[in-house]
Amino acid sequence: MPKSWKDLSPRTRTALVVLGSAQLALAATAWTDLAARPAKNLRGPKPWWAAVIAVALVGPAAYAVCGVHGCRISPIP
Repeated sequence: MPKSWKDLSPRTRTALVVLGSAQLALAATAWTDLAARPAKNLRGPKPWWAAVIAVALVGPAAYAVCGVHGCRISPIP
């Protein structure tokens, strides 16, 4: 098992960077939408959804599908 970043193969490093970038982009999009969306248009309190969004990849998807009334796929109105 690799113990440091240097021990990982280039392919593994690339995969980790891509997944990390995707996670950050999805979370930033969801948090931006959460900040702009009125609380009455959400299913549950904003602080709860802010915490859910922080959960890797699953959180932004859960917010997009379940957090917004109408269960739209995209978190952007």
